[in-house]
Amino acid sequence: MSLRSSAGRWGSVAQSFHWIIVALILVQAAIGLYMVGLPKRPSIIPIYNFHKSLGLTILLLAVLRLAWRAVDRRPDMPAGMSQAQALGARIGHVLLYGLLFAVPLSGWLFDSASNLRPLYWWGWLKLPHLVEADKAFAQTAQTLHVAIFWALAVVAAGHAAIALVHHFVNRDDVLRRMLPFGRARTSRSQP
Repeated sequence: MSLRSSAGRWGSVAQSFHWIIVALILVQAAIGLYMVGLPKRPSIIPIYNFHKSLGLTILLLAVLRLAWRAVDRRPDMPAGMSQAQALGARIGHVLLYGLLFAVPLSGWLFDSASNLRPLYWWGWLKLPHLVEADKAFAQTAQTLHVAIFWALAVVAAGHAAIALVHHFVNRDDVLRRMLPFGRARTSRSQP
């Protein structure tokens, strides 16, 4: 498999970014949903620190993925895909990228405004506050962070559902070309 994308399939770099970010978001969502139900006490600080570091890692990977996307070609749309579907796919991807950035940035904003303790990425790199400490704004930033997370969950679920429709209903290669082990259908295997 090639590092770079071709007309018919995503390259291994784009696939790696895609699946690593998907896996990290699933882990991050589980941790985030778990930790909000925990009682507020010092013993939960490591869980919050892990959540923050993982979120910042997802942000870094999203930046790298977008940079790679700027220099890597995009596979062609499947034959027979309408202009409306192609436009929908592009809008969906823009939403996904925007939300990939917005969720961790809103978390960083919340952390900055709450000013509970310094923000370290994996206990190694101290990150600056994005805003001054402000309890009222921290509440707003927290609400925003949660709302953006749920928006990402909905858009990502829609993205996955559409990929499955392409695979099982349309029987095209939209999903297969993002799978590391997927191969294009031959003309015999298509209906």
